This record gives sequence, C-alpha cells and structure tokens, in this order.
Amino acid sequence: MAKSRINNVLRNEWRVLVSEPTTILLFTLVPLMILAEAMVAIWLVANIGGEAMAANSFFQDTLDRLVTSYPGAVDLSGIDRVKLLLLNQLNFFVLLIPTMVAIYAGAYGIVEEKVSRSLEPLLATPVRTWELLLGKALAGFLPAIVITWVCAAIGLLAVYILGWGYLIPEYINVLWFVNFFLIAPALALLSFMLGIIGSSRARDHRSAQNMVLFIIFPVFVLIALQMTGMLWFTPTLIIVLGFALCVVDVLVLRIAVRIFQRESIVVRWR
Repeated sequence: MAKSRINNVLRNEWRVLVSEPTTILLFTLVPLMILAEAMVAIWLVANIGGEAMAANSFFQDTLDRLVTSYPGAVDLSGIDRVKLLLLNQLNFFVLLIPTMVAIYAGAYGIVEEKVSRSLEPLLATPVRTWELLLGKALAGFLPAIVITWVCAAIGLLAVYILGWGYLIPEYINVLWFVNFFLIAPALALLSFMLGIIGSSRARDHRSAQNMVLFIIFPVFVLIALQMTGMLWFTPTLIIVLGFALCVVDVLVLRIAVRIFQRESIVVRWR
C-alpha cells in the first residue's frame, strides 16, 4: 500500500512538473550548459596554463597524489597529469547538475501547491507524511539523476572530441563510478529533501530556493580542497563520503516529516 501511495504522489508531481516550460528547460538546457561551461574551462586551463601547472611546485604535491587514485598516471607526462587532474575535478563539478535541479524542483513543488491550493485535498487522503515527502523527492530526483548520467556520457564524448581519449582508461575508475552512482544520487536526494523543507516554510519560490542554496558551496569546497592538495579523495574516502550522505538523507527525511505538520498546515497557509 505504501508503494502504491508513493507512486500516486510521484505521478501527480510529474504531471505538475511537465506542465511548466521552465521546469522542462531546467531539466534539459541548464545541465547541458553546466557541462559545456565545465568542459570549456578545462580545455582553457589545460591549453593556456597546463604546462605552467605541471612545472609549478604548488601543484606538484597534488599531481603526485594523482597516482594514488590513478596508478597509470605514473607513466604520463606532466601536462597529461594536469589534464587528468582537471578531468577528476569534472566529477565534482557535474555534481552541480543534480544539486541545482533538485533545489529548484524540491522548492517549487510544495510552494506551487500552496499557491494553487492543490495540497489541501492531498493532505486529506490516507497518504502518510513520509510517503508524501518521499514521493515528492523522488519525482525530481529520478529525472535529475537520469540527466546527470546522460551528461556524464556526453562528457566522455567531449573528452574524445578534445583529443584526450587516451586518458579515458585512466579517468574511468572506481572514483568515477562511485561519484556518479553513489555520491550524485545521495546528494540529489539530500538537495530535494532540503528543498522540500525550505518550501514548506517559505511563502514563494524564490525564498524557498534561497533557504537551501548553501548546499552548492560544499561542492566548490571539494574542488578547491583537491586542486590545492589540501585533501585528496581516495576511493575509500569517496565511498565513506557517499554512505555518510545516505545516512544524512535518512536523517533529513525524518526531520522533514517532523517539520511538515499536516494537521496545522492548511490553517497556516491560508
């Protein structure tokens, strides 16, 4: 029964999302723009400052650590190590795709129902609060993950187009799989749950999104930490991070259920 109720919420959310042209653009154009910007930035850095980075002692420790995650990098030239390092950062940069999509869709869902008054009949049904919130989260989570995986595949194609195809065997390793099949889904679900929490407390879309935009900053922090050599994400560390995010997802879902007080929500939103 719980599965059936979650599926009903899921289908209802998808009907609402596809009815908005801006949502369709968010799920298609914005992720492609993020990927394009990342690939252009990587190409520019590699071709303009790549040799300088390879010879710079500041990045030498980071390039040496590259070998711990990419054993084949020991045989690469300095400039090729820089290219592989930049591709490694692409893994984190692409995490912005499910995060930004999740923040918008999560924040949009409940706020839109506040405005249209379509949430009140739903709250009167036997659907449990956790089923309602999980169904709403999955409604945006699933498309976000699919477009993220599509962008990952397009990114690999772009690497070949750049002429860096010989780096693909090194680039595709445990880190790549864990990033796209554990970190990205866990981060997307977390973003949706935070978006739902924000929208349940906000009065409009903008304020709901502003409440949870802070989740984007840790992604940039991860990139900065690894680029500067302050922290290197080994396969073990990235797997631990992924499972830690899964635990946080469960905790945030429980918090969202507590905050979302359906008994008084109709009165408060009038």
